[in-house]
Amino acid sequence: MRGAAEFGTIYCLLGQNGERRRRNGVLLQSLFLSCCLVFFLAGCSKLRPKPAKENVYVTAKQTFLRDRVAAVSNRTATVANGDKLIVLEKGRRFLKVQTAKGEQGWIDEKAVASQEIYDEFDALKRDHKGDPVIANGVVRDDVYLHTKPGRDSDRLFRLIEGEKLKLLQRATLPKPLPPGQRLVRPSATPPSPKANTTKPVAEAKTPVADEPPAPPAMEDWWLVRDSKGNMGWLYSRMMDVDVPDAITRYSEGQRIVGAYVLTTVNDPEAPQDEKNVPVYVTVLNPYKAGLPYDFDQVRVFTWNVKKHRYETGFRERNIEGYLPVEIRMAKDPYGKAPVSMAEAPTFSYRVLSADAPVVIPDPVTGAMVPMKTNLKTYRLEGNLLRRVIEPGSTPPMDAHPEPLSEKKKAAAAKRRGRR
Repeated sequence: MRGAAEFGTIYCLLGQNGERRRRNGVLLQSLFLSCCLVFFLAGCSKLRPKPAKENVYVTAKQTFLRDRVAAVSNRTATVANGDKLIVLEKGRRFLKVQTAKGEQGWIDEKAVASQEIYDEFDALKRDHKGDPVIANGVVRDDVYLHTKPGRDSDRLFRLIEGEKLKLLQRATLPKPLPPGQRLVRPSATPPSPKANTTKPVAEAKTPVADEPPAPPAMEDWWLVRDSKGNMGWLYSRMMDVDVPDAITRYSEGQRIVGAYVLTTVNDPEAPQDEKNVPVYVTVLNPYKAGLPYDFDQVRVFTWNVKKHRYETGFRERNIEGYLPVEIRMAKDPYGKAPVSMAEAPTFSYRVLSADAPVVIPDPVTGAMVPMKTNLKTYRLEGNLLRRVIEPGSTPPMDAHPEPLSEKKKAAAAKRRGRR
């Protein structure tokens, strides 16, 4: 009996050891399969397409890349406005980037613009590639180009003072109010607290109805192209129209928005070095933003060969004109000009038609698009300008702004020194 009991004990121990070995085998097998799965997934991840490289563009005039984000760091590279950088790593407020030369470092994310902003500028360049140049301009101070008209729109390219520009299109928008201010309705003047209230009131006045709110102040923006071919919107007060000094003094308190060379006159005794003196067509308007037209006056400066000076050869006022002004050589439609003047310098511009509605800027783009305009064409014959009208046609009626009041005329005459 004792032997049978010992045999039973040994059998139970062997059974328990076998069960342990079986469980250990299952665990080892599960561990092996898990390792295979991990290695398989790691191998598959190498087959996945890598994420596209993210590009950013420097908006600062000039800045540095640094080896680390810390109060004390070393400069690794110098980058300038418009440089393209590849993003390698993103931090909390900084980006680790790489330049086209392979230089790497950290840069503040506020000093760069995204690829989306760059694409908007590229779209402007593509969409307005064939637009005619309205006038030439020059930058007053360092300023940025914007993707859209408005101070809050995105910006990228920085222009330096004196940069030459090509003006393509004007837009006008309401001027943003300072923080904390809002547009209020004009109210009647309250009575003075020092007024004598004991005097009897002769007659009660009828209360005046609330007046409509005053129109908001406007600001003008120009779509421009710089010398590098970059295109964007620029605040009009940050640039000037490029006008020759010889005719700037004749502006008479008006703003010259365009000056175009109609032809040249040779004067060997001219006081300037260039003896082929240009004849200019200029368009002017008041110093006011948000006008529903581009200019309200046209003036042509011809050159007097005998007196060796500029004189006014043509002037038209109180019009609502729109750019561009077209300059070309054209034939006399009547066929009455002498052979020497078969083709003469000619310029054309458009004015608002008398039956056209008032021009209102587009609330989104700010563009001034008149519904109906009339074309005016003038031909220079010697020092005389004659209007060109197709034979058998009647000149259309033009819309004219309200003429100046006597008070404004007197003020203008005083400014010109004629009073």
